Amino acid sequence: MNLYLAVKVVHVLSATILFGTGLGIAFFKWIVDRSNNVTAIRIISEKVVLADWLFTTPAIVIQALSGAYMAAAAGFSPARGWLLYAVLLFLLAGACWIPVVWLQMRMRDLARASDREGTNLSPEFYRYARIWFALGIPAFLSLVIVFWLMVAKPS
Repeated sequence: MNLYLAVKVVHVLSATILFGTGLGIAFFKWIVDRSNNVTAIRIISEKVVLADWLFTTPAIVIQALSGAYMAAAAGFSPARGWLLYAVLLFLLAGACWIPVVWLQMRMRDLARASDREGTNLSPEFYRYARIWFALGIPAFLSLVIVFWLMVAKPS
């Protein structure tokens, strides 16, 4: 197997991890946040933050590095055509993800405090949850379009 093909396999695997982890995190966090079970919300919030650090963050870095390598090796300009759109959409997803990580850590801390004190979650928690969900929509749609662009490579 040549280097380009090896990098391409890593790129596809990291894209799968990025997309799958993001979708899984979103699903479980969204479901548990509606349960009103503070302990469950605390536990899932802790695991969501951990999963982002263990899986999502490395996948993002690998995506950027492997994508840049493959574009250069294939002679594609990242400033033109479908690749430009893919890069811009990847950056849009990242711009949504950065505040999402902060929100997840903040919601985790609020859930920990509520669970420790035996109180209901604060309105601030639910406000953060709504913002978190709203940021997930453009991030998710951006990555779906990036997948399409990578496969179709339209002219």
